[in-house]
Amino acid sequence: MPNATAIAGVSPSHDTTITTFWPSVAANPLGRIIGSICNCIPIKINGIAISAILFALPLAPLAALIYLLMKVFGTRYVLTRKSLSSWSSTGQQLYKSIPLTDIDDIRINEQGGQAFYRAADLEIMATDGAILMKLGGLSHPKTARQIILETRQAALETAASLETIQKRAK
Repeated sequence: MPNATAIAGVSPSHDTTITTFWPSVAANPLGRIIGSICNCIPIKINGIAISAILFALPLAPLAALIYLLMKVFGTRYVLTRKSLSSWSSTGQQLYKSIPLTDIDDIRINEQGGQAFYRAADLEIMATDGAILMKLGGLSHPKTARQIILETRQAALETAASLETIQKRAK
C-alpha cells in the first residue's frame, strides 16, 4: 500500500497546530497585584466591584505596559495534534515540549489576583502526579483545560486506530 493515509487528515509524520494560548496579565506578579487591588472591595454596584470602579482606570496604563512587555518578552503555549509546548512569544525559541500521551490530568490553580481577570494557571500532570508543565495566567482556564484534554483523547484514539490498521496490514 503506497503511503496512504489511513484516517482522513491524519499523517503520522505531519503535526498540525490546534491552537495557541497566550497568558494574560494575570501571569505576571505585578499584574496579579493589580488584580488584587481591583478586587479588594467585595461590595458591588450593578455587578461591578467598587474597587474596580475606583482603581481599574488609574492602574490601566501599568496593566497595558505589562501586557505589551509580555507580548515582547513573554511566553506562548502551542497545542498541536501531538504535543503541548512552551515558546518565546516573538521568536521561535522552544522552551519545553511534552507529548500529549504523557498528560494524565490538568489541574486549575487560581492564584491571588487572577480572579479579577477570570484567569488561572494550568498545571499539566503526569500519571505519577508530577507537574510536567505550568501554563501561567490563562484566561478561561476551564475552556483551555477542556481543549487540551479533548486533543489528548483524540491523539490517544488516533494512535490506537493507526496501530490497529498497521496490524491488519501485516
